[in-house]
Formats: sequence, structure tokens, C-alpha cells
Amino acid sequence: MAEAARQAIVSEKWEPEMDNGRAWRARIGFVLISSDHLIEEDTMRMAPEGVCVHFTRSHMPIGCTVENLAAMESGLAAAAAELMPEFDVSVMCYACTSGTAVMGEEAVTRELKRAHPNRQATTLLTGVVEGLRALSAKKIVVGTPYTDEVTSVVAQHMQKSGFELLNVQGLDLTYDKDITRVTPAYIREFAKAIDHPDADAIFLSCGGFRAIDVIDQIEQDTGKPVVTSNQGMMWNCLRLAGINDQFDGYGRLLREH
Repeated sequence: MAEAARQAIVSEKWEPEMDNGRAWRARIGFVLISSDHLIEEDTMRMAPEGVCVHFTRSHMPIGCTVENLAAMESGLAAAAAELMPEFDVSVMCYACTSGTAVMGEEAVTRELKRAHPNRQATTLLTGVVEGLRALSAKKIVVGTPYTDEVTSVVAQHMQKSGFELLNVQGLDLTYDKDITRVTPAYIREFAKAIDHPDADAIFLSCGGFRAIDVIDQIEQDTGKPVVTSNQGMMWNCLRLAGINDQFDGYGRLLREH
């Protein structure tokens, strides 16, 4: 049998036809927290044709607390190192709003760059801030699913980024398994309830919040732009990757900027 198999092998030299694969425009990589199960789906939904999104995870103790979020810093570089090491990745992003606020944008990007110095590095919260600036928002309201302690850290970060906060409200949830179960319909009503007449925009925080499902409806209800964690992150990553597509379904930010 072995001899027959050897005789069946054709010695002709094959040269496969190749292209740039499905990521013919860009690859974007995300470092997720270990318990996240929403960002993968959200970013895939918002990725234009020719853009592929890839994921790795960094360990985080169970529970969205300041202590647990801070504990992630030591593992970010190792997690980022596993992010498609064989491929050209246009942008790599740490995909956690509250984690970025706790550790700081500079600390997070420093750790990502330790793994891949030649890749662009960013954070989810950076995307939110840049998205709000693109919308010319200065006065905002903030809604989160977090406890008061975590919500306060996110609020402080937004203030340091130059925004005036007219209202900040949280839902006092600690675990991702609960955060991801908050219905989009409730998020819509929550956003309307926290709105302020003088606010330029509404920011809905947390990568585990199903907020992208109702961005357009909230904007129609309030007449104001809405930035959510996953929408702002994806918008920023696309623009950093040189992808300037504008499309419907996810609010004014991705439709007009």
C-alpha cells in the first residue's frame, strides 16, 4: 500500500493562486475580558466587507469591580501576544470600557505595544472619547450597568477627557451574566430617562450592554447622537485602520463620521 501511494504522487510542481483572503482591506484585533460574550457578535455585525475581526482574551476575576479590573493589567501583554501573531493586524484594541478607566489609556496601550510594537494600539474608551469629540459633544449624560464605585471611575475619566457630565446613572450590576441580560428595550427607556435638556450626546457605557440594538431608536426619541461602548470602539478601530465607510443601523457616528 505504501509503495502504491508513493507511485500515485504526481511530481508536478503546484503554484496555488493566492489573494489577501477575506481580510482584503484590514484585520482588527480585540483583547477581551475572559467573561465577555457580546463584543465578538457586535463587532462582526459592524465590520464592513473585507474587514475581519479577531479575538483573544485576558484573564479577569469574576465580577466587574475596581479591584478585578485593575488585576488585568499584568496579563494584557501576554494576551495581546496571542492575537494573530502570524498576520498583519492593522489595529489592536483592549475591549473593556471600565477596565480602561481603571488602568488608564496609556497603561493599556503600553502593555499592548509590549506584545506588538509595530501595531497601532487603542482602547475601547479611547474610541468612545474620540467618537464624542467627532460629534462635537461637550456636555453629555452617562448611563452604565455598573455599581456606583465602577461608574464613578468611568465618570472621572470622562471628566478628565474634557466632558461636562450633566447626569450619571448606573444600574448597580456586578456580573457580566447579568449585564448582558438587560434588554435593549430597557436600555432604550433608561437612556431616555437619564437624558438632560442641555446634553449634546448620550453615552451608554459597557461592552456587555446590548446597546447597539437601539442606538437609532434612542436617537430618534431624543433627537441627540448616542455613543455606545461597542459602536464607539468599532468606529475608532475602523478609522485607525483606514476604513472610512459610513453606513446605517448604528447611529449618527457611523452614518456621518
